Amino acid sequence: METIVRTKVKDLLACEPGKDVLAKGWVRTKRGNKNVAFIALNDGSTINNIQIVVDKTAFAEDLLAKITTGACICVTGALVESVGSGQAVEIQAKEIEVYGECDPMRFPLQKKDTSFEYLRTVAHMRMRTNTFGAVMRIRNQMAFAIHEYFHSKGFVYLHTPIITESDCEGAGQMFQVTTLDLEQPLPRNKKGAVDYGKDFFGKQTSLTVSGQLEGELGATALGEIYTFGPTFRAENSNTPRHLAEFWMIEPEMAFYDIKDNMDLAEDFIKYLVQYALDNCYDDIKFLNDRYDSELLERLQGVTGTEFVRLEYTEGIRILEQAVKDGVQFEYPVYWGVDLQSEHERYLVEKHFRRPVILTGYPKEIKAFYMKQNEDGKTVRAMDVLFPKIGEIIGGSEREASLEKLEKRIDELKMSRNNLEWYIDTRRFGSCPHSGFGLGFERLLLFVTGMSNIRDVIPFPRTPKNAEF
Repeated sequence: METIVRTKVKDLLACEPGKDVLAKGWVRTKRGNKNVAFIALNDGSTINNIQIVVDKTAFAEDLLAKITTGACICVTGALVESVGSGQAVEIQAKEIEVYGECDPMRFPLQKKDTSFEYLRTVAHMRMRTNTFGAVMRIRNQMAFAIHEYFHSKGFVYLHTPIITESDCEGAGQMFQVTTLDLEQPLPRNKKGAVDYGKDFFGKQTSLTVSGQLEGELGATALGEIYTFGPTFRAENSNTPRHLAEFWMIEPEMAFYDIKDNMDLAEDFIKYLVQYALDNCYDDIKFLNDRYDSELLERLQGVTGTEFVRLEYTEGIRILEQAVKDGVQFEYPVYWGVDLQSEHERYLVEKHFRRPVILTGYPKEIKAFYMKQNEDGKTVRAMDVLFPKIGEIIGGSEREASLEKLEKRIDELKMSRNNLEWYIDTRRFGSCPHSGFGLGFERLLLFVTGMSNIRDVIPFPRTPKNAEF
């Protein structure tokens, strides 16, 4: 007898009826009457379930009793045309094996409309729900698309360190890495400070907040590089837009000026959104129909429109005029302020009604490495602003002048000790170069329509939460 090979649910739903098949997965629902049971089976390959039709008279009662919501089963049967609505084919069961039982009284995913807040408390199980299965499949496709995009353009994928001594953002919100025994008195130097010479690396080290500085080293050797990896911020922010551990995509390009940088950012994000529409449509449609009826429209709107290029100074003028016209913001608006999400979203959603790339920021609110404009007040920074999200990409043309970079480091009273290697890129063959960072989870918020960043990463790391 020919052995039947398992077929994934996604592929089964696209098969022609008329043959015996083998399906494996988890029971989403089970219903029926005295003679027939209908089981909705899902294996994670698609948002859609395949229906298993079970003739109760052909199976033992104790076996059927074990098939409850959440149980894992293996089914062999005939793939036939479905007489019910909702699916083209279904499986008429001939053999059923229960791989793993699931106690219906203890299974945490019983309720149909379980809140996201509750699901975060059982994050180890929530990927079994339709919603989080959809989000994780989209996350997977977006990660693949990022590599495909840069690979097609000849960029080199550079692995930058996770453990580092440099604070790229200069904000000091870093997680310290140490092997010193914190239960014992810490070694001290003559000044009474902790002697990190006795630590594993011989100096104070932390988890990276960004791979950008090391990425610039790569760009000045390899031309065009990108990083894609985890980054960490010890920021005590309990908001729907912040995580302590998140993923960043950071391209750095030699010989790109600010315009080249903006062009790449716009092309990149349009590519990703179009890729999601082309390859994740079923999952996006589910999220659109279930949670956010404007999701598909928003995504299609991004791919088919030119982004606005707007100077910061002009953006402030528009916002100040909005205040005069009666718009109320929680945070004040004035030249020199670091724009809040509400300001960014007003520009995108109300004023222009399309994505905006904001450039020419005051140098005082931006990082030390950004190229200064001739006016001495602004830098060639750029932020890409999106509907519902606000800032989704942040970047700049980098300061190529050794003199200006050193002066800015001194102005900010930054330590030169662990930046000499970075300054070397301006000492030895300095070149114009640019780059930006895209927070992967911010992208996923936009593509999925989810409202909380904790719901687009499998196991969120936030203040007082490091479960699993």
